[in-house]
Amino acid sequence: MALAGSPVRAQDGWRTLVDGIAYREFFLSGPNRAYVARLDRSHPELIIDSGIALGELGAGKETVSAMAPRYDQAINAWGGMWGNRNQVVVAINGSFYDTSTGVPESGVVHSGSYTKWYGSLRGGSGFAWTLDRQAFIGQCVYHRPEKQVLTYLANGTTQPINGVDVEGEGDDLIVITPDSGLPAAVGSGRLNMLVEMERPLLILPLPAMTRGTIRELRADALPAALSFDHLIVSASGSARTQLEHNAHPGDRIGISLEITDLGPDCNTWENRDWTKTYAGVGGSFDFLLDGALQSFDDLGATTRHPRTAVCFNDDWIYFVVVDGRDPGRSVGMTIEELGLFCRDTLGAAWGINQDGGGSSTMWVQGSVRNVPSDGTERQVANGLMMIAVEPPNNSTLFRPSQAVVTVEGTPLRLGPGDNYEAAAWLPPGIVGEVVAHSDLTDGVLARGAHWWKVAYSQSAGWVNEAFLAPADSSAPIPVPDIWPPIRE
Repeated sequence: MALAGSPVRAQDGWRTLVDGIAYREFFLSGPNRAYVARLDRSHPELIIDSGIALGELGAGKETVSAMAPRYDQAINAWGGMWGNRNQVVVAINGSFYDTSTGVPESGVVHSGSYTKWYGSLRGGSGFAWTLDRQAFIGQCVYHRPEKQVLTYLANGTTQPINGVDVEGEGDDLIVITPDSGLPAAVGSGRLNMLVEMERPLLILPLPAMTRGTIRELRADALPAALSFDHLIVSASGSARTQLEHNAHPGDRIGISLEITDLGPDCNTWENRDWTKTYAGVGGSFDFLLDGALQSFDDLGATTRHPRTAVCFNDDWIYFVVVDGRDPGRSVGMTIEELGLFCRDTLGAAWGINQDGGGSSTMWVQGSVRNVPSDGTERQVANGLMMIAVEPPNNSTLFRPSQAVVTVEGTPLRLGPGDNYEAAAWLPPGIVGEVVAHSDLTDGVLARGAHWWKVAYSQSAGWVNEAFLAPADSSAPIPVPDIWPPIRE
């Protein structure tokens, strides 16, 4: 059930957006205009998640006002399994990125899946939010090689993992997630194992693991597309030999991942637990650490600019956007001024700066509230969202193993929802069989429709039930079920 709430103005200036999320605009000396949203950390139905431009790392850039609605009413994996649904309430721009490719400079965790490897020993790793409702600012991190492990459950053999959504470097084994796209270079000279996962690729240290089933082995080639619940394990050199020896279609595997946080100096182990991180994006200038303002000499910190930040205390998560470069209206803040605002006005104890300048954007329930300094909203690589979680809503119109027929032409999608890519086109009259996925996702409501996984002779994917009807399996309609892949 959606959390109700048209904005209500309170006496203290905060307007309730939904129960537990509020919004306020501050008019400060400078002059400065700050736009702030806050989320009640104790509210069990409120979460933080990241968003990825165009739904795929490196696919390009996208405005926050386009990104946030694409995730609204899409399924998420809050709780560790797919099936719940997003009600996106607030969104801001996220991390710094390569302006030519749109690839974030730091790591990314999206809806529970470790989507982009954080650079080992490369400085701060940014804001993170876990399935246990913990929030923290990661520092310099390290992936201990012996802690990144693929386990073949049929025989207990293990094999080291050399990275997630990174480029293969020769004699290695890497994991490729659906959010990364499928790099063409991975197909050449490598053995690629297609795995159907039970849940997203969580950061789960040994002996815990995220499990999946091997569906296919492809030498020197990749599939045309990757479903939302699949990933690729790709190996070359001696790692390929080991994979080839141990991997067999139908067998189960487990993936264990761990991040070790070594503090700001990259040399001091800190008790910061990345286990079950649900959302994470990079940032810069950790300006507020346990109530203490941090000082920086960098010109990017000491000059007034438009700013985007995340700050928090034990009770609230705050998204903050400050307009700038507009004399007489809002001049922007230095990092010190941003820290003072978060600590002394909002009462935060922790804070980190996100990408700012013309990227700074605050989107609230369908509209951008601040005035971006470029004059128009800038396209960015990713974002952060405040979300009210809605429980699964499942249709009972069909059942697993039932034959169904398309009543109109419709896309066959890579996941339940029109936010997923259409992998092929189904003409009317195609007969397929409903495939059981899970109790939470069979007939799941997403993006305003109920979706079923349907198998055909040479393909399987997700179909909107409005375009399906029960089929008379004794008299199948003789229409070929091979269609060219399409991209929307």
